[in-house]
Amino acid sequence: MAHPRRRAAIPALLLTLVAGCGPIPDYRLLAEADRAPPVFLGAESPDRRTIVLTFDEAVHAVEGTLSIAPQLPIEGVSSEGTRIVVALAADQAVGRQYTIEAAAEDRSRNSITLLCHLYGFNPDVPRVLINEFTTRGADAHPDLVELFVAGSGNTAGLCIFEGSRDHWQERFILPAILVKEGDYLLVHWKPQGIPAEVNETAVTSLSGGYDASATAYDLWVSGGDGLGGNNGVLALYASPTGRLLDAVLYSNRTSASDTTYDGFGSREVLLAATQIVEEAGWRCAGARVAPEDAVNPDPSTATRSICRSSRSGDTDIAADWHVVPTKGSTFGGANLDEVYLPP
Repeated sequence: MAHPRRRAAIPALLLTLVAGCGPIPDYRLLAEADRAPPVFLGAESPDRRTIVLTFDEAVHAVEGTLSIAPQLPIEGVSSEGTRIVVALAADQAVGRQYTIEAAAEDRSRNSITLLCHLYGFNPDVPRVLINEFTTRGADAHPDLVELFVAGSGNTAGLCIFEGSRDHWQERFILPAILVKEGDYLLVHWKPQGIPAEVNETAVTSLSGGYDASATAYDLWVSGGDGLGGNNGVLALYASPTGRLLDAVLYSNRTSASDTTYDGFGSREVLLAATQIVEEAGWRCAGARVAPEDAVNPDPSTATRSICRSSRSGDTDIAADWHVVPTKGSTFGGANLDEVYLPP
């Protein structure tokens, strides 16, 4: 049996606890409060002296957390809704990679710390097309992609992907080359790694190695192991995070080839193909991109390349492309219009 004095103390204790706690909180309101940090969507340079960081909700920069390397002098930082705008006191170096570190908070004080790369604003992006390529290279003729310059400019920071900007297996960022209309650049996707394989930025006759050209700027994907032979995307962007300049989808599959990934047989290829369609770099016949929308690489070999016409027409469909006859590849010069006809 409980002690009488102890029993009498219990109600008083309860009264003290209730009185000391004040109003009982509405835990539904706490559950509905914003506890998710903002999501960082990307960084861009709209001009030489501005950097914009974009988020999925309104944010402000946490004071003293923003840094840029290599160092750029910061004139001011402002919050504009979902964007943090950084004004610079000096020009960015064209095509140079910068690393940005910053912290941002939303209205509920949820914060995010980010570390990202940005490439210096290029005010003179040339018009460049993917013009000829092989995906079934041989020992002496490894996988190769030709770029044709349709309008002059500076290639600094341009980026070609095996895949798309957000879904890729390999990429190559072009150095600064002042190109003019009619120039060619060759991106060697499977180099030997020998000293003769030099990235040419001013003179086209310096480089050696398989399929090096005296009439085109030779560029080498360090450590590259070649392109997917049967199924893939090539996409060229103004920078690794910039706008799409050109793209091509190739595949020997059909919509019935696989029950998943819409017949592409690969999640990454489907995602890359979908992205270049969404970015108006490729057109599809139906509501969704399908392997039937792609260029079929089956007739191609190491010397039967996949080409545009000699006029480099570009309507963003498979009909822009054809496979040339054996030994008909013309990397570094005008494409051959003759079409391979199987025996």
